[in-house]
Amino acid sequence: MRLLFLGDVVGRAGRAAIRDRLPGLRADWKLDFVVVNGENATGGMGLSAAHAGLILEAGADVITLGDHAFDQKEMLTHIEQEPRILRPLNFAKSAPGRGARVFEARGGRRVLVTQALGQVFMKRPFDDPFSALEPVLKAHPLGGQADAVIVDFHAEATSEKMAAGHWCDGRASLVVGTHTHVPTADAQILSGGTAYLTDAGMCGDYDSVIGMEKTEPMRRFITGMGRERFTPAMGTATLSGVLVETDDATGRALTVTMIRAGGRLQDSLP
Repeated sequence: MRLLFLGDVVGRAGRAAIRDRLPGLRADWKLDFVVVNGENATGGMGLSAAHAGLILEAGADVITLGDHAFDQKEMLTHIEQEPRILRPLNFAKSAPGRGARVFEARGGRRVLVTQALGQVFMKRPFDDPFSALEPVLKAHPLGGQADAVIVDFHAEATSEKMAAGHWCDGRASLVVGTHTHVPTADAQILSGGTAYLTDAGMCGDYDSVIGMEKTEPMRRFITGMGRERFTPAMGTATLSGVLVETDDATGRALTVTMIRAGGRLQDSLP
């Protein structure tokens, strides 16, 4: 299978890039399955029902969220009505929605998608992501109950993301980090056959501070005081993510390619 994962969509610029570019990429690259992290798509904080619909209509099969999963309050109810949106497994025991689900890709093949939140340097305490992922991966063995497994590990610390990648090695087709909005250069296939990337980056305007208009973040760093709300940068967005091709028999990764399309970053396309 050919699997595409796109990093955190940030604001209007990120939504426009998804709307304008994802349909063509899906057709040109003959993609079997697409996952998009959409947790910052609405005003840079959370995801609205309307913007979720836009991402799905553009060609995403699944949208993952993150620590801002319910910043847009309508998502508390919408996630129960739209099974293609996943929140983190370990967000909260009482949280609506689900953190893992098996979806049908082209040709009837089964793709497990799941997401967990890291604990290190996060603003609020979350349950242990490893113990949350364990029963999900155990119930859906790669090459058995699932033809492919995609794990979105939404975390701040690169060390925690790397630990998750190695811990899932051989049990997932792809483990990809999200949350920091900065793409890393370490795409690789681990020894057990799992494709890994520490952070997919963002689908947003890189002439910014992690997707936000520069003035207010710079003011807070320089003076220690805030004056205004953060607002998403409005320039041309770059799509950032990772493309993985898997073995149909085992679900393990055969190739992994970092993706950059449009905007300020140099294109890196297959």
